[in-house]
Amino acid sequence: MRERDPSVGRRALLGAGLAAGAGAALAACTSGGPAEPAAASTPPVGSAPPFDPASWESVRAQFSLDPAHAQFAAYVLAAHPAPVRRAVEEHRRGLDTDTEAYLNGADRDGAVREAAAAYLGGRADDVALTDSTTMGLGLLYGGLRLLPGQDVLTTEHDFYATHESLRLLAERTGAEVRRARLYGDPAAASADEIVSRLKATLRPRTRVVAVTWVHSGTGVRLPIREIARMVAEANASRDDRDRALLCVDGVHGFGALADGVQDLDCDFLASGTHKWLYGPRGTGVLWGRAWDALRPVIPSFSQPAFSGWIGGHDPSGPGGILGTPGGYHSFEHRWALGEAFAFHQAIGKDRVAARIAEQATRLKEGLAAIPSARLITPRDPGLSAGLVCCSVAGVNPGLAVARLREEHRVIASVTPYRETYLRFGPGIVTTPEEVDRAVRAVASLR
Repeated sequence: MRERDPSVGRRALLGAGLAAGAGAALAACTSGGPAEPAAASTPPVGSAPPFDPASWESVRAQFSLDPAHAQFAAYVLAAHPAPVRRAVEEHRRGLDTDTEAYLNGADRDGAVREAAAAYLGGRADDVALTDSTTMGLGLLYGGLRLLPGQDVLTTEHDFYATHESLRLLAERTGAEVRRARLYGDPAAASADEIVSRLKATLRPRTRVVAVTWVHSGTGVRLPIREIARMVAEANASRDDRDRALLCVDGVHGFGALADGVQDLDCDFLASGTHKWLYGPRGTGVLWGRAWDALRPVIPSFSQPAFSGWIGGHDPSGPGGILGTPGGYHSFEHRWALGEAFAFHQAIGKDRVAARIAEQATRLKEGLAAIPSARLITPRDPGLSAGLVCCSVAGVNPGLAVARLREEHRVIASVTPYRETYLRFGPGIVTTPEEVDRAVRAVASLR
């Protein structure tokens, strides 16, 4: 039987007799009461045809996305597939029917951690539950312990959330934060160039190497395993306190690529689960294998945290549990995350990654053949994932997005960086035929 160590409500913790050091078994409860009747014109929540994970048509049918539009921006903030919609509704009903009993009646946080660990390939105790990639990065870089003289290395290509979190880290610790340029032309980037440029900027007392798995501004996918190997070689002659920690913003690889944390061999991985995984909106994870290097930033509502408070001593427990921010959250979404992992596992991580790679390759080849378009993302599938970026001569990316929607019912997005590009995200909700449609639409832009 799995040991119960959840992040639960304060009343349950105090009522469990923590002052005496004793745990209490909390009775399980049902979600309580029948579902609320749906309006006559509204389909039941979570309704969809039977799910056949072997059929891509069936996978697409689990989403309520408008089929008249080719949804190449659905990864930005995911639509929920039917199993996730049903789970959200079940937890909402339970909380609405008997809030206290449902909140404290089962270890639902623990179940989500175990589902995340099964998907990641790590341990449940190493998974902190967050609300987004940004929250995970804030917890990570806000809690890192740095010694005098240690510095932080990141890249010019990282997103605002990493750069701003590291700026705040520098303000708190006085550490120098440096940015490496890993490639000039993203379309011509190579793994050797990326690793060698990063290695050239690593210093003997660099404590943090902060990188992003798939760059949201160009679609370049970093060779994380090769970077990890380079960092490990640098760490071989270092004292443990000066060991460089490889920290990864994984959001545009998580759910789009099949690699687990053992494949990446990084020290921390932060990701929202409401993008390529199509998990509940407002959910994310922070996985780590070096939690001793961090202090929790926000008090946890976990049993070990409350035990320490009541017992008058510092809390002691797994890093993922102590690192999960306390307070009350949108639990109906958090607790439905397990269904998102199960949905992807049923399809198969390798099949999902292959489906995305197939369409991304088709899209890149089509865009590269358009005389007025310039492909930004590497054509090599080993250096890219689902994101495909391009520019169209004489056409502003924002205007291009508007025209693609209005004239062709193709939904794309704009990269949120100083240099903007037109961006597509083919995934499990799009088809090869829609990829061809997007290519024809881009070719028509003038």
